[in-house]
Amino acid sequence: MSKRGMRRTLVGTVVSNKMDKTVVVRVERLVQDPQYKKYVRRYSRFMAHDEANTCNVGDKVQIIEHRPLSKRKRWKVQQTVAAAVTV
Repeated sequence: MSKRGMRRTLVGTVVSNKMDKTVVVRVERLVQDPQYKKYVRRYSRFMAHDEANTCNVGDKVQIIEHRPLSKRKRWKVQQTVAAAVTV
């Protein structure tokens, strides 16, 4: 095991990049409804640190757990999985 331990990684879509060096990433997951057994889409929003300001809205990015960088930022953009499709 590395010195930092096992840090969680998540994949999500950038929904906002209006802040300086910060993006908001929406991570979706499927949860089964207990009564009807139908799968429902749930999501969480994470503030992530983007050091180079390279992420755009719609990009699919991988984020990794990080030490607290501000009041709400505890994640860091590790890599861009897929760039947004521009029309």
